[in-house]
Amino acid sequence: MRIGITCYPTYGGSGVVATELGIELAALGHEMHFISYSQPFRLSGRSDGIFYHEVPVSNYPLFEFPPYDLALASRMAEVAEFYELDLLHVHYAIPHSVSALLARQMLATRGRRLPFVTTLHGTDITLVGLDRSYLRITRHAIQESDGVTSISNYLKEVTIADFGVDRPIEVISNFVNCDLYAPVTDDEERVRARAHLAKPDEALLMHLSNFRPVKRVVDVVKIFASIAREMPAQLVLIGDGPDRSAAEWLAHDLGINTRVHFLGKQEHVNELLPLADLMLMPSQMESFGLAALEAMACKVPSIATRVGGVPELVEDGVTGLLFSPGDVDAMAHAALQLLGDRERLKTMRDAARRAAQKRFCSSLVVPRYLRYYEQVLEKSR
Repeated sequence: MRIGITCYPTYGGSGVVATELGIELAALGHEMHFISYSQPFRLSGRSDGIFYHEVPVSNYPLFEFPPYDLALASRMAEVAEFYELDLLHVHYAIPHSVSALLARQMLATRGRRLPFVTTLHGTDITLVGLDRSYLRITRHAIQESDGVTSISNYLKEVTIADFGVDRPIEVISNFVNCDLYAPVTDDEERVRARAHLAKPDEALLMHLSNFRPVKRVVDVVKIFASIAREMPAQLVLIGDGPDRSAAEWLAHDLGINTRVHFLGKQEHVNELLPLADLMLMPSQMESFGLAALEAMACKVPSIATRVGGVPELVEDGVTGLLFSPGDVDAMAHAALQLLGDRERLKTMRDAARRAAQKRFCSSLVVPRYLRYYEQVLEKSR
């Protein structure tokens, strides 16, 4: 198949999933065309079967806000026609599904059918799409999509309830390459790899996100501060975003800044996650929790919140521990107990890896997307 993929190329779950999906499909022999305003950050190099098409946006003085959605629609139509794409797969409803709808309409006037699939990822539904400025157009684009998927049952139910859509929505979970995201099996090698982040007698905790308010990065620092008072430990934060400065200053004010490491955006998080003992994910809301899944695949359980789609991923007490948002004291206490019980931690680490392998490996999930594409193409004929 020849498939066009559009996503936000910045640091965030929807862009990661879209990019990884394209990489996995290209490895299976499909031709993938990424269409966006810049190259997705995880799309490094030029793999066989992967092409990138930049969307130029006019800066004409009349436009106070450059009309990216219109430029995207035009570019989608151009790429689809020139490269004879079979379908488009857009990630994050706003504005990508609207642009795909316009592209489909433009090509229809030329006698060409271009079906498109919309994948709902979270804040496109729970935050942006519910804004009165976008609610009607978001609902219309979802209804008019040739296929719609969501990353969790939670998100599917929210979409139906809040937008009143009456069309089928297929739940296809996020996924992880279980060969790439894997634990370090050699204990000595793991100790050597951890040496630049933590001493052998120190616990190593990690957090991975886009540092937006919904991720509650400040809570990560608060949780760690309580842990650091009781035991030798280091904290690594991967990513960047608007709340980074607040987290940095809090670490400074609490006197733990020498034990808190802000690494910024990292391309190869699969090399860092296996070094952690625990993942901290105290989010206000998560429609799935991709960072927790990537950690699970590396044998790292999460201290997370019981929100959104997280309980569909993390089994409380088995592959991680779940709490109410903002309950930093309970999360810190649980982390201390778990880190102090090596046998229980090992059991949970093993369970986390097994759960990722059993349900969320790309080898299991990507074929579901292919089957769904085939269904959409069959209906469009």
